[in-house]
Amino acid sequence: MKTKFIIPFLTITLLFSNSVNSNTPTNNDPEKDRIIVYVLKNILSRYHYVQKDLNDDFSEHVYNTFIDGLDPSKRYFTQADLKEFSQYKYEIDNQLKESNIDFYKLVYSRFLEKLTTAKKNYRSLLAQPFNYKKNEVIDIDYEKVPFAKNETELIDYWRKQLKLSVLSNIEDAEAQQNEKAKTDKNVKKKSFKELEVEARKKVLKNMDDLYMRIGELENSDWYSTFLNSIVSGFDPHTTYMSPRIKTRFDQEMSGKLEGIGARLQKKGIYTHIVELISGGPAWKQGELEADDIILEVAQGDEEPLDIVGMRLDDAIKFIKGKKGTEVRLTVKKKIDGSIKVVPIIRDVVELEETFVKSSIVEKNGKKYGIINLPRFYIDFNDLSRRDAAKDMEQEIERLKSENVEGLIVDLRDNGGGSLKTAIEIGGLFIKKGPIVQVKYRDEEPLVKNDTDPKMQWDGPLVVMVNEFSASASEIFAAAMQDYKRGVIIGGKQTYGKGTVQNVLPINRFYEQYPNDLGALKMTIQKFYRINGGSTQIEGVYSDISLPSRYSYMDFGERDLDGALPWDKVKQAKYTTTNSYRNFADVVYNSQQRVTNDEKFKEINNYAKWLKKNQDERVYSLNYDTFKKESETKTKEAEKFKDIFKYDSNLTFNSPKYELDLFKKDTVLKEKRTVWHKNLQKDIYMNEALNVLSELKMNGDYNAIVKH
Repeated sequence: MKTKFIIPFLTITLLFSNSVNSNTPTNNDPEKDRIIVYVLKNILSRYHYVQKDLNDDFSEHVYNTFIDGLDPSKRYFTQADLKEFSQYKYEIDNQLKESNIDFYKLVYSRFLEKLTTAKKNYRSLLAQPFNYKKNEVIDIDYEKVPFAKNETELIDYWRKQLKLSVLSNIEDAEAQQNEKAKTDKNVKKKSFKELEVEARKKVLKNMDDLYMRIGELENSDWYSTFLNSIVSGFDPHTTYMSPRIKTRFDQEMSGKLEGIGARLQKKGIYTHIVELISGGPAWKQGELEADDIILEVAQGDEEPLDIVGMRLDDAIKFIKGKKGTEVRLTVKKKIDGSIKVVPIIRDVVELEETFVKSSIVEKNGKKYGIINLPRFYIDFNDLSRRDAAKDMEQEIERLKSENVEGLIVDLRDNGGGSLKTAIEIGGLFIKKGPIVQVKYRDEEPLVKNDTDPKMQWDGPLVVMVNEFSASASEIFAAAMQDYKRGVIIGGKQTYGKGTVQNVLPINRFYEQYPNDLGALKMTIQKFYRINGGSTQIEGVYSDISLPSRYSYMDFGERDLDGALPWDKVKQAKYTTTNSYRNFADVVYNSQQRVTNDEKFKEINNYAKWLKKNQDERVYSLNYDTFKKESETKTKEAEKFKDIFKYDSNLTFNSPKYELDLFKKDTVLKEKRTVWHKNLQKDIYMNEALNVLSELKMNGDYNAIVKH
């Protein structure tokens, strides 16, 4: 079969931490750059779901997308630059066919020149005060703002952007000192002139920090932007991943890494420890703390390497390593500034926030279970390890042992993950049958079934979603809705990502190249509900729609350029469970509660206000006018300050098995305490519990309605 080398997964976003290895070569390699283009165009033409011609339209897409990727805020290029670049506007397709990257080299070299000029410009502009009495405005809708006509106008673009930042900082500082003055009569207020000087210094520091980080980027980083402007011409979820990004992706999908178990951050020239991962080697070793500074790194007994001033990804490369190996960190302690060598044996580190967690709550004398699933995780390199389906099955069993009478599966903000685990988790709630249909290009859809007749949970079920629930989340929610197995509650509709991506190592197609070429995450399938409809664009519409801050916002698959269209295929053969005798009544009752609830009415008004502000992209740069406009918005916002202030007066507790874990892991205990407090304040969770408490199972649960 042509796709036998592919492992399907679904995802909406890649949430990357900084604690990742970098294998990106530091030197520019023109041969490597050409090889990657050559392999990409061949993989895409053979395996992508969409057959796309490399023509003038495609060339124009690459041209616009790459320039926008380098200069989204119109800070660098002028119309004169674009005139020069435009010689390639309709030639990139022809260049790609010959693995020619002359367009990239021209734009990239000009971009580097512009970066050098930009540093001079912002430092010069911030050296003296702006004219805050001048009546002028700035439009920050950069998609509509044209590129500057020339260098003079470009500097004026910079002036306005920096002036807006300074104005915002002055306004914030004034507000803070006015707030302090309410409680402290002795507060000496600074003059506008003093605040203005401080604001410019702060903006200057922020800009210097930004350009220090930009300066650490290499050709390979910018070349990835170019490659993604190419592959995005097929669809918005097809992306090129450099070796560094691929490592991050694997970490996010599996929820684990090998290293010391610390999150790191670059501050100035120093690498700081931000957080120790609970249960990790550094946490167990006990000598490192948040805010310690790592100065040197040694591999066991070898000579230490000075990492001060080193790019963060490169520093992490030396700190991470295989399980069982020793790393010695020379650190400056946050408490007393002392220098200390801390030896740590590296190990596999599990990222607890990736995994399933559960809570138990009592409402009206009955116990209910809540399972939070952050993503449909799996370790593609070792399928025998834990994954979302195995953990979900185990968590349900634990809740059953505590006699819960209903279950909520919380998929809010779950952007997807493994198709395999989505199918298996769907199977935990039905006897057996189809869960989803998947379709390759120009082929008939394949029905993916749950073949295990065992039902891990046959009781009342509510599935919580929101506008960020996507891909694998939508597969599960759609299956539960089509089977009428559970009530879907949340945003009006989910994200609407109905495509399947696969990760293909590029070296597999060009084995003779010695170094890592990265990987292509490519759309190779669309998936469809068992009722035949696609979740692409449309998403899953909730049975019970709840107002949220995102209700009127423009985002989702439908707002992405190049998103594949909605369509449908033949309905699969399945039987609908006749699970509930009062499904329609429960949905109606909830809709009535939400419609009449004052808090939900306020949230809906808040969502409309947010939408109005989202559409307002023009700001005055006259300080008096800027301040008045800001004060008006602040007063409007004041009406909504308590919008999400809520208390259900319910008590959420950990399942019994976690209590023993808390004795050894106080950090885990603290995290669960925070989560439970948030659940108590969660108006959406409270309504989901109201729904769950009203659901009544049919006496003959095995009764079915045949399609």
